[in-house]
Amino acid sequence: MKRKIRTPYFEIGTKNYVYGDTLLEYALAADRAAEKYDIDVLFICPAVEIRRVVENTKNLIVLAPYMDTLRPGRGMADVLPEALKAAGAEGVVINHCEKPMSLPQMKATIDRARELDMIIFACADSVAETRAIAELHPDIINPEPSELIGGTGGGVSDMGYVQEVIREIRKIDPDILIEQAAGITCGQQVYDFIMAGSEAAGAASGIMNAEDPIAMIDEMIAATRRAGDDLKKREEVK
Repeated sequence: MKRKIRTPYFEIGTKNYVYGDTLLEYALAADRAAEKYDIDVLFICPAVEIRRVVENTKNLIVLAPYMDTLRPGRGMADVLPEALKAAGAEGVVINHCEKPMSLPQMKATIDRARELDMIIFACADSVAETRAIAELHPDIINPEPSELIGGTGGGVSDMGYVQEVIREIRKIDPDILIEQAAGITCGQQVYDFIMAGSEAAGAASGIMNAEDPIAMIDEMIAATRRAGDDLKKREEVK
């Protein structure tokens, strides 16, 4: 059965910034922080790294960055969904701006992921694309303007954009989890986005390009814990 993700959660994407032993070192740091702060941590890494990460950690929810929709058999070099699941991936990312997909491709990938009971993590750019993807009912939507992704110095998502995409997703499917990740470089930004209404925050370049990536992993997951605690206090006051 597909795991239910506790909120607020934190997401780490390694992309191809690191690989091999360094990637495993970061995964182990994330695993320790997930346990230390009692936070669900999604860890998105290349397909070739999934099995080793899964076999050496106990608290991470590991996702694949992409998959094709073929079935076992022919398909040289395609990424087989069943193989990802067998390696330990609990879910898959679709439509990241660095691996964009058409809506029909997204629908086909979502259908295959559902066959295997995998978590579906969808990325979106504009408010209009966010609405269109919400109609496909993935488990998670990460709306992030493409120009802010990858540590380009464009800052983080504007709070007006954040509030608008949250409203639009909620109108279509209130069960979709909403994450903000574009341009995040510190724990305070993680805290701010969660307090603004997102169920999660995440980072790739903000961690991978940090002066001390392992310290930054701890800082951002700690901020997720702090936001969760403060949201609980806010609810108790109501």
